[in-house]
Formats: sequence, C-alpha cells, structure tokens
Amino acid sequence: MFTTRPTLQGTFGMVSSTHWLASQSAMAVLESGGNAYDAAVAGAFVLHVVEPHLNGPAGEVPILLAPAGGEVRVLCGQGVAPAGATVTHYRGLGLDLVPGTGPLAAAVPGAFDAWMLLLRDHGTRSLDDVLRYAIGYAEHGHAPVERVGETVETVRELFETEWTSSADVYLPGGKAPRPGELFANPALAATWKRLLAETAGAGGREARIEAAREVWRTGFIADALVRQAGRPTRDTSGERHTGTLTAADLATWSATYETPATYDWNGWTVCKPGPWSQGPVLLQQLALLPPELPRYGSADYVHLLVENCKLAMADREAWYGDAAHVPLGDLLSDAYNTARRALVGERAEHDLRPGSPGGRTPRLCAHARVAAAAQEGYDALGVGEPTVAKSPASPVPGEPEILADGTTRGDTCHLDVVDRWGNMVSATPSGGWLQSNPVVPELGFPLGTRLQMTWLEEGLPNSLTPGRRPRTTLTPSIALRDGRPVMAFGTPGGDQQDQWQLHFFLAVALRAPVRGGLDLQGAIDAPNWHNDSFPGSFYPRGMRPGSVTVESRTDPAVVGELRRRGHDVTVGGPWSEGRLCAVARDPETGVLSAAANPRGMQGYAVGR
Repeated sequence: MFTTRPTLQGTFGMVSSTHWLASQSAMAVLESGGNAYDAAVAGAFVLHVVEPHLNGPAGEVPILLAPAGGEVRVLCGQGVAPAGATVTHYRGLGLDLVPGTGPLAAAVPGAFDAWMLLLRDHGTRSLDDVLRYAIGYAEHGHAPVERVGETVETVRELFETEWTSSADVYLPGGKAPRPGELFANPALAATWKRLLAETAGAGGREARIEAAREVWRTGFIADALVRQAGRPTRDTSGERHTGTLTAADLATWSATYETPATYDWNGWTVCKPGPWSQGPVLLQQLALLPPELPRYGSADYVHLLVENCKLAMADREAWYGDAAHVPLGDLLSDAYNTARRALVGERAEHDLRPGSPGGRTPRLCAHARVAAAAQEGYDALGVGEPTVAKSPASPVPGEPEILADGTTRGDTCHLDVVDRWGNMVSATPSGGWLQSNPVVPELGFPLGTRLQMTWLEEGLPNSLTPGRRPRTTLTPSIALRDGRPVMAFGTPGGDQQDQWQLHFFLAVALRAPVRGGLDLQGAIDAPNWHNDSFPGSFYPRGMRPGSVTVESRTDPAVVGELRRRGHDVTVGGPWSEGRLCAVARDPETGVLSAAANPRGMQGYAVGR
C-alpha cells in the first residue's frame, strides 16, 4: 500500500512529534543514553520554542507514561482555576463566557511542573541536559515554519497597539518571523539560563529539579507571572481586564499522578486521561461500536462513527468535568451503551442527546441548549485549537484565511517516544500560545487561556470553580494488548482529537499490517473527518448540528450517501483532517515503529 512516508522500524528508539526539531532533539537524548522520559522532556521544551503559536511553558499538558514492566499512569499537567476565579466575579464584569484571550482566561500554569515531575521521577538526565536544545534554539535561532509568521500577522495590530511586549519578541524591527531566516527568543533563553544558574548549587539531579520547581512556583518566574496577570489586558470581550492568578495559587499547585481511564475492545486496552479531559470520549465511542462493523471507509462506517461521536460528545457536555463524581463506570457499561447504540438510525441526528447513566438526569448548560445552525465564530474548516479567539468586539483583526487546499488555523502539539528498554510516553502539550496573552516581558512567554473551556453557570460539572481543572480537550493515548503497552499516539485538534484518534486506532486495528507490524503510517494517511454537532470548547463556543467535514480524498459516493442521510457535509482540502503522531513496540520481538502526520508539512518521526 502506498503511503506518504514509510512506517519506521528499528530496535533502539523512536520519536514522533509535530515538529522535526523536537523529534530530532528527543532522538539526540536517546542517542546520548537517555530514556524515553528524558527525551520527551527535551522535545517538549523545544516545542515551546519552535511552535510558540501552539504551546508554551505556561500552558498545560496531560502525559501518559508506560514504564517498562510497570503500570500505565497519567501525569496531569492541567492547572486549576485560581482562588479568585469565580462565576460571580466574571458575571460581575458583565461576561457571559470566559474570554478567549487575556489573563481572565489563565488557569494556574501546569506544563512546566508536569515536565519537571516526569524528569525527576522517571528520567535519568540532568536539567542542563534536557534544556540545552531549547536554550540553543531560543538563543541562536531556528528557521520557523510558515504558520508562526502567519499567526503573528493575524495579531500584528493587537501586538503593535496593545500587547507591545509580544511585539518586542515576535515583531522585531516590525518584521514577523519568516521561513529561511533565523528567529530567536533571547528572553526565553535568558529565563532558562537564569533558572539553571539559580539551581546550580541545589545538590544532586533530583534536588536540582525540585529547586527548579520552586523557582517556578515562588521565585523570579512566579513573580513575573503574577505581575503579568495583574496588568490590564485587552481581551476578546473588547475590554481590558486583569486576571485572578496570585502568588498563593502558584505556590500551592503541583502536577499529580493518576490512574488512567480504560476500556477493553477486541483484545486492546485503551488508556486515556480521566473525565477532567475529553479522553473518555474515545472510550465511549469504542463502547458504542456494535459487534460487527460496516466495511471500513464505507458510508455506513462513517455514518456510524459520526453518530456514535455525537452521543459521546453529548455525554461529555452533560457529565464531564473536574467534579466530585463523574459516573464513568456507568457511561462505559455494557447496559448503558447497548441502550445508547439503539439511538443510531439511518438519518443524521441534529439534536444533542445526553444519556442518563445510572438513572441520573443530565443537565446541559444554557449555551448548549441553544443549537444555532451557524453560531457566531463557527468555521466548518477551522479544525483544532484556535490560532486566534475572535469576537466582533475583539481587537484581534481576524483568523488566518482558509486557503484553497483547506489549510486552516493551527491547534496544538503532540509528542510520542518509545525507547529500547520499552518505556513509552504520549503527551499533548498546548496552551500558553503567543496569541493567548501578552508575552511576559521578563520571561519571553505568555500565560495560557484554558479557563475559556469552563461555563459561567453554576452547578455544572465544568462550571468555573476555584481549585478545579477546566475540562481540557487535550487527550493523549496509550494502547495495550494482553496488558502490555503496544502503541502511544495522539493528535492536536481541540474537539477533534478523540474523533481523529478513534479513526486512526480503528484503521490500525482493522487493516492489514505492513512489514509484519502495525501499519501506523497508512492509518495516519487514511482520509479523515470530523463533526461539530456539539458546543465547541473554545471561545465563542460555536457549534453546527448535523455537520460533517471530510477530506476531498473521500470517495464522492460516500459523500453523496452521507448527504442523502441528512448530514451537512463540508468537503475540505485533501490533507486537512488530522495531525496524528504514533510510536509502537511489539512486546514479542522488541521491534519499534513510528509514523507521523504529513498534513501541515512539519510533523516527523525519527528512529533507528
């Protein structure tokens, strides 16, 4: 079978990420004797430098890790809402939704602490070893991908008139970053060099990592983040607001380990972060599958998966969040899904239909109950996390133009690593984008905006609540067979992540292997699709009931049949759906494999 690239195979180590410099930096760590966790941390900090429009150190990251011979764990790098972030406070400012940009949308930053915890507990390399790649690219420059400069151009006016600290970094001399020209971030390099200098006398490897965590929480980095949160900043509401993040919020939060949510399907066990993420949506979609599936890629197949996704996403809206109790056991039970499966008919469903797990009554937010056919801000081709959160009152001049080939706004990042010992990690870093908040002038990176995913309505699982995590769309995956980790995978893409990942996983599981192993590249390259029949997670929370967006490589007969069944089909570019990365290990032979997404022209897998 023809693929855009080969599925790589080897025995030493494999990395797949959304940027080739991160992949190769992680591989360099493996080559120097580091393990998968050292490599992942090094690659993640490079992603902060080379994909600043998609992630940053003050963003967030869920990490799935599978130590060789150990249990799969979730490392939660999603920070919580600050103590002052209450519905009453935001409503008192005249807001109905949390803004899509600015300090009011900032949760406690989570990414940095999660990567430090991973390095401390599972890595072997020093802080200097893993940060030197990011420092080098930030200090001496790298040739940026096209999307960095394109994103900066969309916010040029805002940067030049309001967020001037961002203009200092991303518009030096009035010029946006350009491919083929070196672009540096000296302020970010200086931040990491100062961090290394201040922690140099801390003692051994682990003590120094702990010292770095303290600098982030209570030292010069914390001081700068709190100062920035207190600066009046113009956001998507059109007004200038200060944030709620305080020194106490930073000092008292840390990343945590958790047990993954899992579901067994056809000999596989799929592991996901819990319902504070949208991860269980993939598990629910598996649970909804009938014993016999329609032919792969047929109209029946696509219709079934789209309709199942609508049911799972409706449950996400009614039940998921960092609440005291989410009835996940009932949501994944055979009895519940047998009943839900019967709701899928021959026609496309346009209503949001959450279920009643365990007899509980579902509750949707008021925003979700108003299903507009074309809510303001909705873009059928605007897959992924927003490059620019936009409203009519916004100072932001607009989102990047949709190109003729279907290329649209950016989203986030992903990174998978497996090493020769069998350690495996899957992570989806995001948030803290250059377009989310002004650059903290002392640090070279901005705050995040993940609180925009919460609702300003009391009593919902995902209501804005101090000390609770906003329900994130970030959702890496690890799949096991017979209890042994076999595959790590994931994708950027916001609400699309667990749609694209399901399609990829089923393509791996249902189609013939290549070279004696899993056809990772073929599954990534296969035509993909998504639907938006539920409230989006990003401001302004648009939705389009009955929608399906497919790649133009999809069989026209399939498109025609979907339309006949009542789906509102948008045909995008031939390579416009999905940003998947994947690595795998055959536990019987020890053969490693990897593949990466050709869409976007920057994801790459490396290995040997």
